Amino acid sequence: MPTELPILNATDFTSDQDVRWCPGCGDYSILAQMKKVMPTLGIPREKLVFVSGIGCSSRFPYYMNTYGMHSIHGRAPAIATGLKAVRPDLTVFVITGDGDGLSIGGNHLMHTIRRNIDINIILFNNRIYGLTKGQYSPTSPLGKVTKSTPMGAIDNPIHPLSIAIGCESTFVARSIDRNIKHLEMVLKRAAEHKGASFVEVYQNCSVFNDGAFEYATDRTLKSDTIIELEHGKPLKFGAQNQKGIRLNGMEPEIVELDKGVTDDDLLFHDEKSPEPSLAYLLSRMRHPDFPEPVGVFRAVDRPRYDEELNNQVEAARAQKGPGNLAELFEAADTWSVT
Repeated sequence: MPTELPILNATDFTSDQDVRWCPGCGDYSILAQMKKVMPTLGIPREKLVFVSGIGCSSRFPYYMNTYGMHSIHGRAPAIATGLKAVRPDLTVFVITGDGDGLSIGGNHLMHTIRRNIDINIILFNNRIYGLTKGQYSPTSPLGKVTKSTPMGAIDNPIHPLSIAIGCESTFVARSIDRNIKHLEMVLKRAAEHKGASFVEVYQNCSVFNDGAFEYATDRTLKSDTIIELEHGKPLKFGAQNQKGIRLNGMEPEIVELDKGVTDDDLLFHDEKSPEPSLAYLLSRMRHPDFPEPVGVFRAVDRPRYDEELNNQVEAARAQKGPGNLAELFEAADTWSVT
């Protein structure tokens, strides 16, 4: 008889380690929402693994009472890939940041997403290097003055969701550290998705880039600067939902409702479309020209690399037997060096 899983709560996922982030850091919120989500998944703690790279976000595995690995700079997706491939029974999370995941780790991140490996990538985006004390990052906006760009950044910034959708990620979402209910929902949906899920979280760095996302969190501003995506619903925003987004040819435009424009004229969100073009278009909508979408951009089903890999292994064993390593080494020409 299978044994019933113990009922867990957020406290059960709290480790005995002191949390060492700066006061006011958005990482605290992401950690808190993750702890809330874990008990709802019905997965034993010994079947959960958090893998991180290097950076402030990468301390995350220490603070979760699960298995975890604090790996090397940018390589968390590669390590998580190997783990999931040989242990498909595990639920694996990659915790990374805009520096760790999109600079040295960009190659690993891209290939993990395109393979559709069943892991959950949570990217903390604060648009700055925090751990190394305030240099510009791959997501820092043009003109950003930092210790490493005293005359302003001249690199064109990377937009993480556009990268993920371009790699045809089967689950793409964005949330904000201070919107805790929304963040909890997004993390839960990502964890329940079968395939590579990619979540960007706008995360405030209170020391080196404080207020970078104030336009998206200020109560007096966010109704006009943020648009919450809902599957099958028109894209509307504003304090009274009096504005919307429609397509003018291939370009989005902002329109006022009740001025000859109705809901039917607006762009409707379809997170389940197999064609990623509209999701990509949404990822290109940015403040201050447009309200920035948050929520689930894409959630589709596609064959998974880890599942297909293990199917091939089983097929090979069925055809050729379990194999013998010594015989494999001696199967071809050998040489003796004297």
